[in-house]
This record gives sequence, structure tokens and C-alpha cells, in this order.
Amino acid sequence: MASEAKILGRGGKQKIAKIAGVSRVRIDRGLTELSAAGEAPAATSIKIRKAGGGRKKKTAEHEDLLPELEAIVNPHIRGDPMTPLLWTSKSLRNIQEALKKKGFDISYVTVAELLRSLGYSMQANQKTDEGAKQEDRNEQFEYINTAAISFMKEDCPVISVDCKKKELIGKYKNAGVEWEPKKNAPQVKVYDFVDKELGKAIPYGIYDIAKNEGWVNVGISSDTSEFVVNTIRTWWQQMGKEQYSNSKKLLITADGGGSNSSRGKLWKTELQKLSTETGLEISLCHFPPGTSKWNKIEHRLFSFISKNWRAKPLTSIEVVVNLIANTTTEKGLTVKAQKDANQYAKSIKMTDAELESIKLKRNEFRRDWNYTISP
Repeated sequence: MASEAKILGRGGKQKIAKIAGVSRVRIDRGLTELSAAGEAPAATSIKIRKAGGGRKKKTAEHEDLLPELEAIVNPHIRGDPMTPLLWTSKSLRNIQEALKKKGFDISYVTVAELLRSLGYSMQANQKTDEGAKQEDRNEQFEYINTAAISFMKEDCPVISVDCKKKELIGKYKNAGVEWEPKKNAPQVKVYDFVDKELGKAIPYGIYDIAKNEGWVNVGISSDTSEFVVNTIRTWWQQMGKEQYSNSKKLLITADGGGSNSSRGKLWKTELQKLSTETGLEISLCHFPPGTSKWNKIEHRLFSFISKNWRAKPLTSIEVVVNLIANTTTEKGLTVKAQKDANQYAKSIKMTDAELESIKLKRNEFRRDWNYTISP
């Protein structure tokens, strides 16, 4: 193997080690022997080992090696919660040390081979546990789908709304990689402390499901219900009104919390103002708690915005707006964006008169998630 590696030249050791299933350390020893001998031994002097010769496998020397190894890696096999690696990383070297304490003289390379033979591989965490399952969860999904199809058949707008993650403005690291000249990566700040002068960008998005179009209002103040409804208002004035000139209805699908909470009083009050201004009958369908990832805006708009500005420091609001507005996809997604310089107050208290003025009709199914506000 050392001879073959030598013939291959650069990278030969790694290739031969992979093909032969041995460590590069072993090939290094062979190269050392070749160097000491001056050249590879002649074919006539090669000693052919008899079948069955050589050292026995570790598993043959120690019949209890595999059970002990699996008990260390997976304590549930043995039913012992006090595994040696309960509070440390299950790295190959840590497993090797744990086995050595039990009397097994074994290398970390052999540990890896044994783990693979037992069906183990490197695994990452998977996000699958969504917590307690909400009552009527699936039924609500079906209700949203039916309502959306019904509105679109009547050529009425159906929009998915949500607030994207707030972004720090300035020379901060942005996730991802981008093509740049070698050793010329953009230089950014080490620590992500908020720049008091530049602040944060608050992108609130609207995604038109039927037309595959996005509208993003980039705020600089606070993510409040007033800010959210003003985003919907500007979308209607600049895009929706022209595209749905004959429509008197609007369907909004949204998460159940935050500034567009299904229980928000200011949210409903601001929607009442919008309904009266536009003459639109506004229907709301909220997603059950813990299911925001199913909101279409997440994977049809926000994910592509994140891809478009990957590895680009968001140095100003104008940079944020331009990067959002230039987001496109092969399937025809187009996005418009604008800066919202308004200041929105927090913790606004609603009066009884304002709440009583809301012309709200709740649906028979899940009245808390499905309702309509009329002019």
C-alpha cells in the first residue's frame, strides 16, 4: 500500500487509505520502511502470509467489546442512565478513553469502524417536537385551504402576512457565503451590539398567494399592530387595489401571536379602520399555535429574501430595501419593498367605545381563529 501511495504522489496516502480501509498512519509506517530499505523489496522476497495469519480482531479477543461499546454510546441499550459519556461529547477519542477504563486497548480508528458496523453514523438534531398538539389543528388547516380556494375562485385577494426576523443595521455578519476574490472577504464587526444610531430593520411582509407577488414594508420603529395594518394598507393602495379593482373582500392568513395576534384588541381596531377606509370586508384565518412554519409567506417569500442577501452586511435601511426588492425566483416571484419611517407607539390602550365600534362577526368554527370585520 505504501508503494502504491508513493506512485500516486500527492494525495496518494488518502486515496489508498480510503480504498484499503486502513489509517494513513499505517501507510506512513510503510513509507518509513520503504525509505529505510531504499526501495520496495523484490517480488521474490515478499513473504506471503498464510490464511488466518496476523493479529486477531478486537471483537474476537474480547467478546464483550461490542455490547460495552453500544452501552457507552447508547445507555438505553443497557438501561443504565449513568453512562460515562452522559455529560460529555461522544467523540471517537472520548469513547476510546471510556473503553480503555474498562480494560479495552483500542484505537479511535477501530472505534469508528465498530460503530459503523453496528449501524451508527453522525446525526444532527431534528426539529420534530412541536409541543402539545392543538385541538382542531388539522381541521383549521383544512378550513384555511377551503377559504383560500373559495376567495381565489371569486378573484378576491388572499394574502399571507408575517414579520420577518428583525435585522441589525450596520457592518454585522450575515449568514451564508458568496463569491469574492480570494482572501478578500467583507470585514464586519466581531460583536453584534446594536448600533444606537442605525438601529434595526423590521421587515413586515405580505405575500399574494394567487399572483406569487410580495410586498415588504421595512420599519425602523416597533413591530406593532398599527405598523402591521399600515403595511396592509400600503400594499392595497400600491398593488392590491389595481389588481383586484372589482373585489370587495380580502382574506388574510396570519400567525396566532405577535402584532397580528388572534386576541389582539389593537389589531382588530386597526383592521376596522382599514375596512371602513377601503370598503373591504376583511376575513381573518389564524394558524394554530406552533404552526407558523406552514404560513406560505415563510417558504415562498422570506426564505428567498434570506438567500438573496446571504453574506451581505446590511449596512443601511436602503441596502435592506434594495436587496428585498431585487429578490426573484425561477417560478416568477416578484417583490416590491419600501422604507416605513413612521414612529409607532407601544402599549396603546383601547377604550371601550373603540372596541364596541368593531363590526366583527365570528365564524361558527373556531370563533377565536376565524372572523370577519366589515366596514
